Amino acid sequence: MESIARAFQNNSAFRALCRPFANTWVNLAGYRRLGLRYDDLLREETPVIQEAISRLNREEIDTRNYRHRRAFQLSLSHSELPRSEWTKPEEDYKYLQPLIEEVSLEQNEREAFNSMKFVRK
Repeated sequence: MESIARAFQNNSAFRALCRPFANTWVNLAGYRRLGLRYDDLLREETPVIQEAISRLNREEIDTRNYRHRRAFQLSLSHSELPRSEWTKPEEDYKYLQPLIEEVSLEQNEREAFNSMKFVRK
C-alpha cells in the first residue's frame, strides 16, 4: 500500500490534477486567515511532536507561540486578520516536519535496538 502512495505522490500528472483541490481545501480550512502555518495545527500531546518542538531554535518557538496566541485571541473575538496579514502559501512551509521525521526515526532505531535478542555461543 505504501508503494502505491509513493507512486501517486511522485506522479507529476496526478499532483497537477490534485493541486487546485488542495489549494481550495487549504483555503477552506481557514488556518491561514488566522496567521497560522500547517505545522502549528499538529497535536502537541504526542511525545514525538513534543520532542520535535523542543529541538526548535528559540526564535522559531517564540514565533510559533506568538502565532498561537494571536490565533486564539482572534478566535475568541470571532474575527480574522486583515487579508494582507494572512499567511501566504510561500510562508506556509513545513518547519516542524523534518524534526518530527528525525525524532520518529530515532525512536524506531531505539526500539529496534532495545528489542534485540542476544544469543550466546
